[in-house]
Amino acid sequence: MTATFTLTGPTPTTDGASAAPPTGATVQLSAVVKAFAGHTALNSIDLEVAPGELVALLGPSGCGKTTALRSISGLESIDSGRIVIDGVDVADTPTNKRDIGMVFQAYSLFPHMTVLENVEFGLKMRKVAAARRRERALETLDMVGLTKHSERFAHQLSGGQQQRVALARALVTRPRVLLLDEPLSALDAKVRVQLREEIRRLQTELGITTVFVTHDQEEALAVADRVAVMRDGRIEQIGTPEELYATPTNAFVADFVGLSNRMPAELIDGQVHLHGCTLNLLGDPMPDGPVLALVRPEDIALSTEGIAGTVISSSFLGSLRRTRVRLDDGTVVAIQHEVERHPLPGEAVTVRLKGAPVSALPAKAKN
Repeated sequence: MTATFTLTGPTPTTDGASAAPPTGATVQLSAVVKAFAGHTALNSIDLEVAPGELVALLGPSGCGKTTALRSISGLESIDSGRIVIDGVDVADTPTNKRDIGMVFQAYSLFPHMTVLENVEFGLKMRKVAAARRRERALETLDMVGLTKHSERFAHQLSGGQQQRVALARALVTRPRVLLLDEPLSALDAKVRVQLREEIRRLQTELGITTVFVTHDQEEALAVADRVAVMRDGRIEQIGTPEELYATPTNAFVADFVGLSNRMPAELIDGQVHLHGCTLNLLGDPMPDGPVLALVRPEDIALSTEGIAGTVISSSFLGSLRRTRVRLDDGTVVAIQHEVERHPLPGEAVTVRLKGAPVSALPAKAKN
């Protein structure tokens, strides 16, 4: 699917150049509703992004995260609610008046223009004088490390370089709000990590308020100040990466953020009873009865005594190893442990729970 690349920015000054770079804006969504053909894509969501903050919208396909971003940009009109940028309701304001920069998954560079001309384009549309826009474009290309490629065309660049050009084109207008919609998903893993770190560095240095949409939880946790986990058009929880991982407010968040093992257990008086251990329950209270406890891999240890099982596989992950074990009751669990221990497939082992609090799902839950 080809995505549209849009640039918006501040009004030029009388000499054709934009005023000094603004600080990031506050972005607020209040009770925003958006429906398509009877399907509610945004179900009365509330969100506030502080000046200079980077907030990631994370969730499965169809959860509404891209619709939320497009609503902030003005590319989608909303059915009700308010979208406020620095105290001004912009719900009825055209995209080109919202002072935002946008980068999407598709690079959408103009193939007949050089890198420099692509970056200059937004300034040219704002009637910035040629000398000034060239200066600004070269400054921005230097920020993303592409000055030496300024005279190349898009087809002469790698995917990562093209996305850097797209980022430079969004930044050159000095927007107060930057919107990023899956900007790294088309790149290979190593380039994706490098570019997400570059985006974070630039965003922090420039103080631009940023909303970053991704379905990649590792990406969201690595770059965001806060992450909003979405499902079915609603925000299930918003918090720092550490808060979401350690204290999810419900089982969906616990299951979606990070890895979790699903282990049959019993909930009695608000506590989870699992293989002889009594664990505190995270999130909302649940009725007593059978549950599936969501246990993090790092909260299970290989031990000299405990629950018997058989190793299925063991994978080296650099600083740690992840071993899959089939317990005697048939449950398969993943365990994270030190790399020095290298269990072999078929090896008999015992594991123990470390006692960390867990989230839980009703026992009948399949997904």
